[in-house]
Amino acid sequence: MIETERLRFRRYTLNDLDFYASLLADPEVMRFIGEGKPRSWAEAKQRLPLLIGQYETHKGMGLMLITRKADGALLGHAGVVPQTIEGAHESEIGYWIAREHWGNGYATEAACAFRDYAVQQLGKKRLVSIIQFKNDASINVAKKMGMRFERDVHFHSKHVALYALQSS
Repeated sequence: MIETERLRFRRYTLNDLDFYASLLADPEVMRFIGEGKPRSWAEAKQRLPLLIGQYETHKGMGLMLITRKADGALLGHAGVVPQTIEGAHESEIGYWIAREHWGNGYATEAACAFRDYAVQQLGKKRLVSIIQFKNDASINVAKKMGMRFERDVHFHSKHVALYALQSS
């Protein structure tokens, strides 16, 4: 089990649909994700099994639910996600936090935990984060985990920033 001083991470289950749907429905959470639009409960119900399926198809990878150790509160999700960026296979550190928990350092804590997990447990030498240029909060998290701006890329028909970390 992956955990930090304040956080625990676990796999999503179908029982987490309401929380997952609440993340996807929040326009502020979704502002810099994909097309930048919230998604319906029905779309969340359709997408959650795909997210859960990644645990088996991509051993050790996928978005994990973030819970607060102190009280079990659901905070968001984070993880190591396989991506193809301009034809290259990459391992992305992804992180979403529910709006009511913004500003508490949870995204940085989760991202650093998955950075360490990816390097130490999965043997990853290179990690990236795909971030829309105006998403200052995510850019700050990427920098705090040691990533640096590498280049502009086109990803799912969007012009975005690729932040990267190369370990030895």
